[in-house]
Amino acid sequence: MRIKAEQLETHLARAQAKGHAPVYVVSGDEPLLNDEAAAAIRAALRRAGVTERQAFQVEGGFDWGQWLAGFDSLSLFAAQRLVELRLPTGKPGAEGARALETWCARPPADTWLLVLLPRLDRATQSAKWFTALEKSGVVVTPQPPSLAELPAWIGARLARHGLKADRATLAFLAERVEGNLLAAHQEVEKLALLLPPGPVRLDDVRAAVLDVARFDASQLPEALLKGEGLRLLRILEGLREEGETPLLALWVLTQELRTLYRLAMAVRRGEALAQAASRLRVWESRQPLIAQALRRLNADTLARALLAAADIDRAAKGLARDDAWAGLKRLALELTGMPGPGDYGATYGH
Repeated sequence: MRIKAEQLETHLARAQAKGHAPVYVVSGDEPLLNDEAAAAIRAALRRAGVTERQAFQVEGGFDWGQWLAGFDSLSLFAAQRLVELRLPTGKPGAEGARALETWCARPPADTWLLVLLPRLDRATQSAKWFTALEKSGVVVTPQPPSLAELPAWIGARLARHGLKADRATLAFLAERVEGNLLAAHQEVEKLALLLPPGPVRLDDVRAAVLDVARFDASQLPEALLKGEGLRLLRILEGLREEGETPLLALWVLTQELRTLYRLAMAVRRGEALAQAASRLRVWESRQPLIAQALRRLNADTLARALLAAADIDRAAKGLARDDAWAGLKRLALELTGMPGPGDYGATYGH
């Protein structure tokens, strides 16, 4: 069965009572929408008692036989599990195709499969392995909104945070992000952080944008990418002295770190940086800075930084005793190669 992304929530709600499909496939070119669809499926299966999750990335040399054999002899007392299989190229090869067809013919007990794919051409969608997946479960195909649909898409996102914007405001936001869904998502999250729930007017949005510029939070990504540690520290200190919440600075930095991590992983898999940047909709004007940062930061370093950012988030929300501003400064020092009081991995226990 094939459904649109906007039908997924209803499908998962019904499946909660009737039982979930043994196979889910998410296939699309928009990383944000793909990630959200996958997250919704994971959450629904967790609510259904699927407590274990295993993730696999298909790269050169992936052993399909060993992967499939690992689910042949599950213990009688094994927990229900979700198996995620990411195929960045959308091409499993002959061995992979046979393995997927075998899985669909005899799904392992108490095991659900989530396959993550890019958007596939018509010929690939007609392949036996893909039709086997589609017949065995549910294929979700997230489609980005058109430029004409983007204001309504942004409005729906704002509504999730209790914010209601008029047409002029939505048009302003749509024009500001230039069709980039990740940028639109970031603007919505920023406004949800800065504005109280309720009606949002154009003046409110413009004022929020100006506040960010006044506090220099928007300059954090550039300083991070250039490795300008002292500048990063000055911006963070300025934000703190202005009485800004550390959550805003953390949010801005974390968005950049996630993009860098995805790009670093793509390069590690052998994808050209320019190609990966285009796929992730990184503006061409920013790509030289991205390349500069990735010469300094590898995927492992960025993964540890994201773990540290999660700990800083807990501290900022009062769920840990650490000082969030101090944590942000330590993170800035490590990411820019400046000497500091120990690395963030040691500081946060990662």
